[in-house]
Amino acid sequence: MTAIAPITLRGKYVTLEPLSQDHHDGLVEAASDGELWNLWYTSVPRPEGMREEIERRLALQESGMMLPFTTRLNDPATGEPGRVVGMTTYCNIVPELPRLEIGYTWNAASVQGTGTNPDSKRLLLGHAFETLGCVAVEFNTHWMNMQSRTAIARLGAKQDGVLRSHRRMADGSLRDTVVFSILANEWPQVRSGLDLRVAKKR
Repeated sequence: MTAIAPITLRGKYVTLEPLSQDHHDGLVEAASDGELWNLWYTSVPRPEGMREEIERRLALQESGMMLPFTTRLNDPATGEPGRVVGMTTYCNIVPELPRLEIGYTWNAASVQGTGTNPDSKRLLLGHAFETLGCVAVEFNTHWMNMQSRTAIARLGAKQDGVLRSHRRMADGSLRDTVVFSILANEWPQVRSGLDLRVAKKR
């Protein structure tokens, strides 16, 4: 497996940059766009917890368990990365296969449904399959998060199953986790679908 190292990935609508504490203020502003922390079935940090969340992700990166990114919206005129609109990661990395999960993703409410999500996933999946040589890429989400489940299925991922009472949420409730994946041999077809969605901004 090619070493998973911090890298910048630039697409049509977004640029994914290696996460750093320099992104703190932009991430607080992005999470405040829609007060995403109030969605009980997600794990978006509140403004006062953003620095701790960045530190947590960077510590996991140091241990080799995660590669976190900050998502920036590209300027339509220049294509250069602009304001911060969210976070995403490679996580649950299994280098001996290799295999990984794309997760811990959230985006500001104002950019949802504007083509940023398929563009981001196109970048992450392309790098995972074409550069890192992954045999599979996984996605997990809360059973109750219908928006996320629909978005993952639209990528072309197939549902593998449901892990019941799989994780405890911040409020103490137990989460049933829906598991999806895309296999390496499915990537060319998924890539074509994502390229079409990015081109049509949908």
